[in-house]
Amino acid sequence: MLMTIYNLLTGRTRVTVKETERLLVLKDGRYADILGPGRHTLRRSGTELIRYELPANGTFASSECDALKRARADLFDAHFLQEAAAEGEAVLISRDGRPARLLSPGDLVTLWKAAGPWEVERIVLDAALVPAALAKRLEAAGMTGSFTTVTVAEAHVGLLSVDGALTGELAPGAYRLWAFGPKAAVKVVDLRWRAHEVIGQDILTRDRVTLRVNLTATYRVSDPRLAVTSTLGFEQALHRALQLAFRKTLGALSLDDLLADKVAVDAAAADAVRTEMAALGLEVAEIALKDVILPGEMREILNRVVSAEKEAEANVIRRREETNAVRSLHNTAKVMADNPVMLRLKELEALETIASKVERLTVHNGTAGLLDDIVKLRD
Repeated sequence: MLMTIYNLLTGRTRVTVKETERLLVLKDGRYADILGPGRHTLRRSGTELIRYELPANGTFASSECDALKRARADLFDAHFLQEAAAEGEAVLISRDGRPARLLSPGDLVTLWKAAGPWEVERIVLDAALVPAALAKRLEAAGMTGSFTTVTVAEAHVGLLSVDGALTGELAPGAYRLWAFGPKAAVKVVDLRWRAHEVIGQDILTRDRVTLRVNLTATYRVSDPRLAVTSTLGFEQALHRALQLAFRKTLGALSLDDLLADKVAVDAAAADAVRTEMAALGLEVAEIALKDVILPGEMREILNRVVSAEKEAEANVIRRREETNAVRSLHNTAKVMADNPVMLRLKELEALETIASKVERLTVHNGTAGLLDDIVKLRD
């Protein structure tokens, strides 16, 4: 009560400012002071007070900011830190050694000095890649929105382009690209061996037979920069080269020539493809004609031809074996005619065969009688 009477009599008032607050004082509409923590006595008449909470990020976001800077630059500089990022640079603002804010080109921020201490680091954006040490600091502070991460896997290479111009190659690893500044991109190219298939190509042979063939090629990128810059898509270029080379080679052959030696066809077409692809930065290894698919009616004709050929071969073999058998019998007969002992042995073999098939055999007059009467034997 006494304080209230004192204030009324003296025309003054007392205000208390907390540690987390600041008080902007205007006297007769003009900026007079910014009060820190504690109890303050102020003239009541013509005094206007604006109370501000110190935000966690320390930012001073008020409509009074520009007017205060123009009217009382000394007061503004005493209590605020204002930083702007020029074109071609970024500004990293840290508090207690920890990144707190990153300004991209054109950004402006005003901070309460009381919320600091603040450290300011200016970064020239002369390269598209974020320095590794800085990237770790930003990631630890959770400030990953200022860059994008690109990973180049093992057995790959990254081609870095800045504003559309190819500037370098990146070895396997993780890289960060600034989200502002020059427009940067990384194209990852696989350097491993891989297979490319050309399926279902219709080709007309020299004897006007339509075939459908399947091709395969094994290749790898030997010059990444050349492969990316020399053609819109090196895989499509390889596909077209295989199509044209095999169409030209197979079209000059008859069906019989093609079926007789597919390996020779592969070698003839492969040379042209390898030469063309080497100029595009590709190394082509094996090129193969996997499948030759005939029309249905042509398959039936070929099956009949093959069947007839095999039947003829079988007949030749049978005739040859029959001839050999007759020749063998003729030779045996000549030997028996010239050698009675051999004839006698043959008779004994016949007797042995017959004896094995009867239940009982009675011999009269010795073996001579048996042999003379052999035709009279009965089971």
